Amino acid sequence: MRFKKMSVGIAAGLFGSLCFFGSTAAAAEKFIDLQHAQWAEDSIQYLSNRGTVAGYGGGRFNPNGAVTRGQAVAFMTREQYPLGIPEADANVVSYSDVSPSHPFYREIAAAASKGLASGFPNGSFRPDAPITRAETAAFLARAYALEAGNQEMRFTDVATSWAADPIRIMSSNGLIGGYADGTYRPDRFVTRAEFAVLMTRVIRFEREMAIEAKDWDKLLSYMTVNEQVGQMLMPDIRMWNGKLTTTVHDGLKAIIHEQAPGGFILFDKNIVSAEQIATLTDGLQAEERKAGDIPLFLGVDQEGGVIQRIPSGTNLPGQMALGATGDEGLAEQAGKLTGEELKALGLQLNFAPDLDVNSNPDNPIIGKRSFGSDPDLVSRLGVATMKGLKESGVIAAVKHFPGHGDTMVDSHLGLPVLMHDRDRLNEVELLPFKAAIASGVDMIMTAHIAFPAVDDSHVTSKKDGSSVPIPATMSKKVLTGLLREELGFKGVIISDAFTMKGIAEHFGEEQAVVRAVNAGVDIILMPQEPANAQRVLVKAVKDGAVPLVHIHESVKRILELKDKYGLFDQGESLPAKLASLREIIGSNAHRQVERTIAERAVTLLAGRDGKHPDQIRQGDNIAIVAVDIEQAKQLESQVKQAGASLQLKTQVTVLKPGMVNAAMQAINGADYVIVSSYQFRNLASQFNWSDSQALIDGLNKLNKRYVLLSLGNPYEMLYVKNVKSSLAVYGKETPNTAAASRVLLGQLELQGMLPVAASATK
Repeated sequence: MRFKKMSVGIAAGLFGSLCFFGSTAAAAEKFIDLQHAQWAEDSIQYLSNRGTVAGYGGGRFNPNGAVTRGQAVAFMTREQYPLGIPEADANVVSYSDVSPSHPFYREIAAAASKGLASGFPNGSFRPDAPITRAETAAFLARAYALEAGNQEMRFTDVATSWAADPIRIMSSNGLIGGYADGTYRPDRFVTRAEFAVLMTRVIRFEREMAIEAKDWDKLLSYMTVNEQVGQMLMPDIRMWNGKLTTTVHDGLKAIIHEQAPGGFILFDKNIVSAEQIATLTDGLQAEERKAGDIPLFLGVDQEGGVIQRIPSGTNLPGQMALGATGDEGLAEQAGKLTGEELKALGLQLNFAPDLDVNSNPDNPIIGKRSFGSDPDLVSRLGVATMKGLKESGVIAAVKHFPGHGDTMVDSHLGLPVLMHDRDRLNEVELLPFKAAIASGVDMIMTAHIAFPAVDDSHVTSKKDGSSVPIPATMSKKVLTGLLREELGFKGVIISDAFTMKGIAEHFGEEQAVVRAVNAGVDIILMPQEPANAQRVLVKAVKDGAVPLVHIHESVKRILELKDKYGLFDQGESLPAKLASLREIIGSNAHRQVERTIAERAVTLLAGRDGKHPDQIRQGDNIAIVAVDIEQAKQLESQVKQAGASLQLKTQVTVLKPGMVNAAMQAINGADYVIVSSYQFRNLASQFNWSDSQALIDGLNKLNKRYVLLSLGNPYEMLYVKNVKSSLAVYGKETPNTAAASRVLLGQLELQGMLPVAASATK
């Protein structure tokens, strides 16, 4: 079953927003006189949202008034010319009763030139005469080039009508009905409400047929410019009216009905439990089915490790932990189980894996989110993870093209510039993306990073008037020239978040969205003001600043990708989804993969014998030193659990900045010391290593058994000297630290290999 079977007269406000659509109806109207025409209210509002119909002012639609021939033609031509009715050609309009001063002169001229409607033998058009049911069938069948369907027509009064053929075509497709006595009454006049219903039926029918046939060009022809642009926007929905968004509230409903977004990205603010996420995603798609026929992309950042969203789900140890295993099979399993859990929750898009080559220890934002510093390793494990996600039916959006691994600025906070030449880019940053493209990746996320070797253009910053380079997200040379034409990528290009300061501060959203779309971006992720971004892009299309063909190409790629992953198909019912969650989310099989990766990843950074860290022994009094009490307590709990038979004693100490002497006094009587180290989201060279060094010096002087336990980016050996015992586990999450505890207790052999370049001496 497809995502939605069209039905006539369903929920109002289906595809547009209160935006200009290029027709004479500049914005949708909310009518106040439909109380006696509620059977047609949805259709009237639907066409109003599309910019097709207009009222008489003061919120009046006059639904029971007759629709004139001029009005009927105006409604149809507004659909045929989404960017505005062209200027009339006086040579085409030769009707004796349609002068240039007539309010529908341009619409009638356009219809005449396109063959949508014709006049009478005496040279008149009778624009102000009411239109009949026969004429309505003829006009609509001709305008939409309808073909005969498979339903039998049984009207008793149509055979001799001049409009018998178009009435038969409309009836055979279930688009018109008759009266209880079996008649159609072709000469009866049609009200404005009736015409709106008939026209809406035809539009929805044609869209349904296009979706069934996967004729995306045809579907595009029935989408308003506003709706097409909406498909290219993917807002976040974290807050509404000062409250967290965890259910489908009125604000979300308004966004779906009025802005027609292509999808949403969910964050931890949207997530309470697995059952709640599944209910929310089901509700979002259900609301979209009320509003239209194009399902939503629903995505999250589920990289694993420090970037994870699924509550009670399988918390994979992170990409650098996978890098330490070097195992493509494990990477594929990680991708597959992640996809299975996301899909069970109603999420079909994962902004992962991260294909950045983290070659710079001073990278403040990527670090352990990367598989490592070796382009070949990143390529192998990235493609394997991507393959696993695809096997589970989830789209992998690899990131951040052309590469965010060798930067010293966080693009959330500023605009990084990567100065490497093309040879270096080809050998390092671009290599994983080339591998992903060769393996059929469907979506690539851009980086808000400037690459002068590819595009050295500059613009004036809106922030301070300085000259700033163009980031990849807004560079046609990078996205169209390099990614599409040179590397041959055919899929969907999605931007990184437009709320990030690398874009927001320097360019301003109105300029940025136009530049990004013209550069080649198909989906704008997280516009700051989605409704305004939509208005800006629609206006840019109307003004010619953004070619309509670019919009069509992007939307067609989006529709094809939604179809490829089955988004148009009707899924399971919500009760069925909820019933299956416990079997999938955090299942025993998934947890086993989680444990295996964490255990295989543990890596020796330093050992007295070059092979092992100092071991915890039976009866040891263990001191645990961490920068916060929660981490200390977690390590204490896991050491006790893993060493339950060893009669261990533990104590925890929080290492406050500059308080090394106090920490040393607290651990002076310990037999074994665990010193946890966590460096992430800052520059490694500017991290406070002095406290760690002082602790290590003190422990060495006392000849203590200890371990410097790296829980973050594993660069300790670059900055801390004379370390006798150290492990890297690549995360402070439970799977990582549990594996470390088992290694320290001698229950596991070390297997991990350091996946980044980090010298053993400073």
